[in-house]
Formats: sequence, structure tokens, C-alpha cells
Amino acid sequence: MKLRFACAMAAALPAMAEAKVEGVGPSGFAVAYEADLKVPPAGAFAKFLEVGQWWSSEHSYSGDAKNMTITPVQGGCWCEAIPGGFVEHLKVVNVQPGSMLVLSGGLGPLQFMGVAGSMVVTFEAKDGGTHVSLRYSVGGYDPGNFAQLSGAVDGVIGAGFKSYRAFAVK
Repeated sequence: MKLRFACAMAAALPAMAEAKVEGVGPSGFAVAYEADLKVPPAGAFAKFLEVGQWWSSEHSYSGDAKNMTITPVQGGCWCEAIPGGFVEHLKVVNVQPGSMLVLSGGLGPLQFMGVAGSMVVTFEAKDGGTHVSLRYSVGGYDPGNFAQLSGAVDGVIGAGFKSYRAFAVK
């Protein structure tokens, strides 16, 4: 399963042309996305929590994104059920309903690298809808100085964010 997710991340490398990589260096990288949605902040926040409805099954350990959940409580997580166990993709560290969600950890193969990651998702009222921004920052050590890895992560999260945007306005 680890290999499947790593291969899916690597397959995302061609998406670098549409990259939202804010910066990359020898000790980490950051990717960021923004969108204006025609739904109120509480609705945009609630839809983000329904990760199993908008995340791609290709970028899961179980092969089915419907096995993913985000539990927005103290000690909660973006978790995925797998046969006989689970994967904690990110830990929930800050919940401000309708306003902000902060998750901590390494997605996919980053879990096995000993890196630290922080995903901050904000929901701000704007023009009768919501301005959503997502920033995922990762720091640690990668022998390739995060050059390829940042592009792969951008491809996966960028595709997820695009899918979330479409799902949020349904």
C-alpha cells in the first residue's frame, strides 16, 4: 500500500506546469491554493470535512477515498480506514468552525520520511460567499532537497483542492 501511494504521488509530477509551489529549498517546501466559492463559510467548512466525497481514491491507501474522514475534535484526525487498521494522514490541531482548520503531519510517503507538515485551511466571508485558502508547509530532510517531492505533493493536493471546489458548491 505504501508503494501504491508513493507511485501515485510520483505520477503527479507532470502537473508541475500548473504548480502552486510557493517555495522549495533544502529543508522544505510550501504549496498553496485559493478559491472563491458561492457558499457561506460554514457550508464551505462543512464540505471540506467531507473529505471522503472529494478526495481522489487514486491517492489513498485503501483505493477508496470514501474510507477517509476528518474528525474536527481535539485529538481528531484526517484518517483512512484500511483492512484491519487505519492510516492517520494528518492530525487535527486547531478547529474554528466556519473559519479555520489546522492539520499537522506528513501526507502519503511523507509519513515515512520524518518530516513535519502543517496544513492550514481558512474560510473567510467574501461577497456573499467564501474565500478559501489552503497552505501546506513541510520541513525536514529529503536527499533531493524537496525539488521533485514538492511537485508531486502539489499535484496531489492541487487535484484534491480542485475537486473540493467543485464538491463545495453542489
